[in-house]
Amino acid sequence: MAAGQQRSDFRLFHRLRVRWAEVDMQKIVFNAHYLMYFDTAITDYWRALALPYEAAMHRLGGDLYVVKATVEYHASARVDDRLDVAIRCSRIGNSSLTFTGAIFRDEQQLISSEIIYVFADPATQTSRPVPAALRDALLGYEGGETMLRAQVGTWADLGEEARAIRQAVFVQEQGIPAELACDVADAGAVHVLVRNRLGMPVGTGRLLPADIPGDARVGRVAVDHAVRGARVGLAVMQALEEAARSRGDRRIVLHAQRSAVPFYDRLGYQRVGEPFDEAGIPHQEMVKLV
Repeated sequence: MAAGQQRSDFRLFHRLRVRWAEVDMQKIVFNAHYLMYFDTAITDYWRALALPYEAAMHRLGGDLYVVKATVEYHASARVDDRLDVAIRCSRIGNSSLTFTGAIFRDEQQLISSEIIYVFADPATQTSRPVPAALRDALLGYEGGETMLRAQVGTWADLGEEARAIRQAVFVQEQGIPAELACDVADAGAVHVLVRNRLGMPVGTGRLLPADIPGDARVGRVAVDHAVRGARVGLAVMQALEEAARSRGDRRIVLHAQRSAVPFYDRLGYQRVGEPFDEAGIPHQEMVKLV
């Protein structure tokens, strides 16, 4: 790939700052680090598709193996430079995926790259056709389509998959007692389940009536850790807010874990009162008019 790629040619950028450990005595980045930068950006690419990589590949019955990686150098990155690493899927063959990459310092293109993967059987490493579902997700993402689908329903409809996400996030990851992850209120709640383009559940949340008429209470919002940053939480909250509006609620109340408060800040929720502990984790009450 020659120089001259435009930033607008790419949908995904990974931003980084060059560290001292990545440069030589001239303060120029070691050549091998550029491939590491592209590899990190491709990890972000799978996250942008809301695909938990390991689980997704298992579901697809294969894995991706690098068969060719090229890097073309146009100018050097130096220590403390702020770089944007851009990646796009530029070609889908019968069994191969080609990713085109570029590294920019502001508008200057420093590096070009092409990385070719083959989809193959993990046991034999013999190539297989790229699954239609993966092809659809890649083409959809590059075409600007949403990678997420939100379903609203009852616990009877969505509970099994929602329970699995809660178990992974609340119990296994955060150490909350299993008996607190699900409760009797689930039976009467409105639930949201967000799936990726492979149909895999990646986020969930529930909506309950609050103590004050016209209020709704959002809770049990959980997102698969592998796809955090892929707007899954936003999709969950948008679906819950729409469900609240549809039934005539005027305000949403929630208890946000302290680490999630900035997320709810960005959605327009206001902090109420002082932080408090719930299930051994600091929380903040927050409200929003809907």
